[in-house]
Amino acid sequence: MKRLSTLSAAFLLGAILIAPAAEPSKETERDQQQLVALAKEVQGQQTAIADNQTKIDAKMTAIAEALRQARIFTSRGR
Repeated sequence: MKRLSTLSAAFLLGAILIAPAAEPSKETERDQQQLVALAKEVQGQQTAIADNQTKIDAKMTAIAEALRQARIFTSRGR
């Protein structure tokens, strides 16, 4: 009878230790999926930022050219 109690206690202890170990894998998988989704979102934002920077650079070049031409015309008018 004593062995049965010890065996039952060992089985319950093992079941308690194993059961929570299985649950974090689901949470870990969910966390990994969220991380992947966030990484994709960040990549999309980085692409948008790069596109915007290209547009800004093009506009700055156009403004610089307009200023250069305005200076030329201003110097001719004097």
